[in-house]
Amino acid sequence: MSALIVIPARLGSSRLPLKPLRELGGRPLVVRVLERVLSVQSGSDIVVATDDEGVASVVRAAGGTAVLTRPDHASGTDRVAEVATLPEYAGHDVVVNVQGDEPFVSGESIAAARAQVEVGGMPIGTVACADVPEVLAMPSVVKVVRDGRGRALYFSRAPVPFLRDGGQSVRRDSLVLRHVGIYAYRRAALLRWVALPPADLELVEQLEQLRPLVDGIPIGVGIVTGPLAGGIDTEEDLARANAAWPDPAYPASQPVPAGTR
Repeated sequence: MSALIVIPARLGSSRLPLKPLRELGGRPLVVRVLERVLSVQSGSDIVVATDDEGVASVVRAAGGTAVLTRPDHASGTDRVAEVATLPEYAGHDVVVNVQGDEPFVSGESIAAARAQVEVGGMPIGTVACADVPEVLAMPSVVKVVRDGRGRALYFSRAPVPFLRDGGQSVRRDSLVLRHVGIYAYRRAALLRWVALPPADLELVEQLEQLRPLVDGIPIGVGIVTGPLAGGIDTEEDLARANAAWPDPAYPASQPVPAGTR
């Protein structure tokens, strides 16, 4: 299938001001993400979607393609959908969302999300990684529970699956899956997602992937190997990444956060 990879990069960030333009290894973070995606994916159109001309300029100066999108989008998914509706990208069957603060994103993760759609026939695909039980106590780490066919049953910041009465801990531990915020969508599923009103569960958990799930749109969850490097969300994350650059296994402050951005 023909795939369009979109990297949403919003300039505003409360925890890391001017995030896309902050330097990682001597180049803007958004350029490092673009370089990473180019290095692990081939045969796909790759576009940076941003609300800022400065971000677009540094992407174009680095040889990439950038599209200016509306400044009022509530999430990266909305920004990705705007790009997907442009006439020049209408021929792509699959759209992939790689977040603009993931300079160490793995090719395995992108491929696993795409496979859920391109091979598995799911309208939406995403990724999870087996993790240690300690992440269950971290609300910043989003967990996912799958059904027997590998589809998402629920995403939560809560400790799911929950261990009741202290029993069956080994079995529970084997089911702990950390969500990795990479998505692939069939075009129709993406446009349906952004047309839906926010769901109550989405608003409670602050997880936008619950919106299509509540509406009955299946989400396939591919499993990838870990550990995975974290996203760049804070000054501390950026300092650690620079100290370790270009090692993709830099010690993140916490497991990869995922959710509404």
